[in-house]
Amino acid sequence: MPSSTPESVAGRPGALRRLRRHRGAVLGAIILAGLAGVAAMAPWLSPVDPIKTAPREALKGPGAAHVLGTDQYGRDVLSRVLHGARISLVVGLVSVSIALALGVPVGLAAGYRAGRLDALLMRVMDVMLAFPGVLLALAIVSVLTPSLANLMIAVGLAAVPTYARLVRGSVLAAKQNLYVEAARAVGCRDVLVVRRYILPNVVAPVIVTATLGMGTAILSAAALSFLGLGSQPPQPEWGRMLSEGRDYLREAWWISTFPGVGIMLTVLAMNLLGDGLRDVLDPRLQHERPS
Repeated sequence: MPSSTPESVAGRPGALRRLRRHRGAVLGAIILAGLAGVAAMAPWLSPVDPIKTAPREALKGPGAAHVLGTDQYGRDVLSRVLHGARISLVVGLVSVSIALALGVPVGLAAGYRAGRLDALLMRVMDVMLAFPGVLLALAIVSVLTPSLANLMIAVGLAAVPTYARLVRGSVLAAKQNLYVEAARAVGCRDVLVVRRYILPNVVAPVIVTATLGMGTAILSAAALSFLGLGSQPPQPEWGRMLSEGRDYLREAWWISTFPGVGIMLTVLAMNLLGDGLRDVLDPRLQHERPS
């Protein structure tokens, strides 16, 4: 068995130190940590029940009684935004997990086995890539019937081709390394070769893409919920809150504004963190831009 092994992401010298020095990544991590803390503490931070209606308090502007105002049903917007953070973060995490669970094995099999299997799997991925991600997710969730669980499945399935093709490309490049060829030459089993010599080369780009993909998944989920194909009333999901407030933008701007700010901050944090990870983990960028 060859003694040379690919360098793991965690073992790259100074990677964590460079990440801590990357201002964008640090800012994104701080924002994301704050949002995660708010989501975890939502039941205790919320002033009232987020689905409790109070018709007499409908469309009240931000003030002492309701910090972010109330919606058309008298529900407290602050409480709904706080609970919406929990739903949106879970949607992003679960959707990306589904995409990874399906896309990574497909990419590994296609890249390592090559031949007819590669051609078959990649043609399927090409067909899925022929449709815009949101449109494909919309079609899937329409077939599965609108619900939060089906929304996560649809967004995850729509992202599978991205990860499959990314992993396939990384595997094809890793197969050309001498230590991989040596391992196969001495009779190492394919499972061992993939696990020990191929996967470490795949981890870095997958981590970066998954981080950026969470922001995209949250945006896609918000768009589908805006269309009524995601979470169902009275769930306090940010995309649905935007949809519910669109008819009141002039007289009650706060109904849509604050959920929109939540979506913006979440996606911004994911993109900043993803860009920082890319700068730190991609050796080709080390000499192009400071970390």
